[in-house]
Amino acid sequence: MRLTLFGYGAIALTIIGNGCTPREEPSDQEPANDRRVQPATSAPAPTWSELAGATYSGIPDLPANVTLVNGRWEGPPIVPGGTSALALTLAPSFRLSGDLDADGGDEAVVLLAQSAGGSGENLYLAVMGRQAAGLRQVAAAPIGNRVQIRRARTDQNRVILDVVQLGESDAMCCPGELAERIWALESAGLRELASATPRGRLSRSVLEGTEWVLRSWTWDEPAPGTPEITFTVAGDRIAGRSGCNRFTGILSEGNAPGDLKVGPLAGTRMACPEPAMSIEQRFQSQMAGVRKFGFAGARLALTYEREGAVGTMIFEGRPAAAPEP
Repeated sequence: MRLTLFGYGAIALTIIGNGCTPREEPSDQEPANDRRVQPATSAPAPTWSELAGATYSGIPDLPANVTLVNGRWEGPPIVPGGTSALALTLAPSFRLSGDLDADGGDEAVVLLAQSAGGSGENLYLAVMGRQAAGLRQVAAAPIGNRVQIRRARTDQNRVILDVVQLGESDAMCCPGELAERIWALESAGLRELASATPRGRLSRSVLEGTEWVLRSWTWDEPAPGTPEITFTVAGDRIAGRSGCNRFTGILSEGNAPGDLKVGPLAGTRMACPEPAMSIEQRFQSQMAGVRKFGFAGARLALTYEREGAVGTMIFEGRPAAAPEP
C-alpha cells in the first residue's frame, strides 16, 4: 500500500507561520547581492492563488523556469507515446509566511513535489516574495525523497520542519525516522543547518496531544464541516465524536512504520437526523478499514481499505482540550 505525499487533490493544508524579527541593516562588507539590501516594503506574502500560478526555477531535471497552472506543471511523456512524464506540483494550500529576508515585506514558503509518474516524489522548499513586476523566487532547496511534513513554522530567517523520513534501516515504502530539519535564508540562498533535536521513530504516540478534525474523505472529496468529526489519542486508546455519537476504541500498531489498525469501536447510540447519521456511518466504516497513517503537508493522513478500494482521509490538527477534572 502506498501513501502519497500530496495525492494531487484539492485539500486545504494552509499553515500561516510566525512573523520574523527584522535584522540589522547590512554593512559595507556584506555582499552586494545580499537580499536584505532591497528597499523595505510592507507588502503581504504572496497568496495561495498567486503561488499556484507562479514560476519556479532550480528544480533538477526540469526546464530552467517552470510556470504552474492551478498548482501543477507537467512535461511531455518521458518516452514518446508513454504515460509517464516529469511533473511539478505545489502542495495543496500549504503556506508559511514571514519576513525571512528582513526587507520589510513578508515572503511565502511553499512545498513543491517533483515526480516522474512513479511512487517516489522529491520534495523541495521554495521561498517566494514580491517585486514590482510580480512574484520572485527568493530561494529553493531540496528536502528529499518520500519525506512527510508533520509540522512547519518560521522563526526569523529560518524555516523549521518536523518530518518523517527514511531511516537507515527503513524500506523505501515505509519511512519511519522522526527528525527536525532547519534551513536558514542567507545571501547565497537556503542553507540547511544541523538540529540539536534528537531523532526518533514514528509511532502512534506522535498523534497524542492533538485533536484531529476530519477535513477530507479522500484526497479530492472534502468532508462536511458539520457535524464535526474529531478524535484524540492517548496511549493505545482513541476517542472522539463521529458526527452524531461519541466513540472509543483501540489503536494497534504493526511491524512497519505507520502500520495502524483502529477498533473495534464502541459508542453511544443516539439517533440523529440525516445527513448526520449517514456521515457517521461512513466515518465508522472508513475508520474500521484504516491500515496506515502518515502526514501530508502537516496534516494527518489515514489510509484505509473499503469495499475493495483504497482511500485516504485527511485530518487537521488543533490543540487538544484539557481533560475535565
